Amino acid sequence: MPIPHRTGEILKERYKINRIIGQGGMGSVYLADDLRLEGRLCAVKEVFHDPQISETLRLQSREQFMREATVLARLDHPNLPKVSDFFSILERDYLVMDFVPGRDLSILMTEARLKNEFLEEREVLTWAAQLADALIYLHGQTPSIVHRDIKPSNLKLTPNGVVKLVDFGLVKILSSDEITITVVQGRGTANYTPLEQYGGDAGHTDVRSDVFSFGATLYHLLTNRLPQEARDRFLQPGLLVPPREINSSLSPRTERALLWAMNLHPEERPQSMESFRQALLGEWNPVGQPKSLMPAPTLIDLLSSPFERRLIWISLGLLFISLIATLWR
Repeated sequence: MPIPHRTGEILKERYKINRIIGQGGMGSVYLADDLRLEGRLCAVKEVFHDPQISETLRLQSREQFMREATVLARLDHPNLPKVSDFFSILERDYLVMDFVPGRDLSILMTEARLKNEFLEEREVLTWAAQLADALIYLHGQTPSIVHRDIKPSNLKLTPNGVVKLVDFGLVKILSSDEITITVVQGRGTANYTPLEQYGGDAGHTDVRSDVFSFGATLYHLLTNRLPQEARDRFLQPGLLVPPREINSSLSPRTERALLWAMNLHPEERPQSMESFRQALLGEWNPVGQPKSLMPAPTLIDLLSSPFERRLIWISLGLLFISLIATLWR
């Protein structure tokens, strides 16, 4: 593991290290002051290249980083931090992006769990709508960009209520021939990782891999329970507990969409983020809507809810009795 930079160090004669805000085997993420733009805070992500690898591999890795950093720097979406700079120093590459204030969704979920409560479904779906828009934007790039590490701790809620997907650590750029390359080697976080991603870069991941991770993330946020790993579910079918068995207040529509997204085989999931968003939210747009509103239930939702089914049977019974009484007269 590389030795992290100390507080006060200046990178590229511009970025003054404030403190470490994240750390892993491939480097650290620093909070830094931008000395060129007074008052601006930024997040500087460090990628370390092992000096023991061959010169050829190191050059290929660096070229790959620069190529993908260039793609990331062109992104412009309200739910993604803006990448503003990238550079290299010795065996380390750096990606500079906006620092996003606020708390990540895993903290908010933990606070609710400690109070024996669940996060409100309407609130989580409002966040989901924002994240879906960001992922549709990423997947719609040419070539497509797949994030591969969606999880509650990578989602930050800013003080003004905007959710941002803050970590590009495992992002993949999909080339036209479907060969994928990765900015930072890794497989994501196990509980949110689809089976096809377990092979690292040897596995075939595409936009449906993000659909799985998105569904697993929402499952965790709405149930306070980590979803079982895909590998364990493959070995023990039926291991995944339906979310409404944990949180009975969830709507049938939400449960149905999550279970569809978390199918083990990519062909059995929504084939695009647009399809998953439609299944989860329909035409509901939480922006500017009253807080009490939720996605309108469908007939399938009504028929799949025991309470609603009872109401329907009672209503039909009363209608039948009324009809008999009318005919009797």
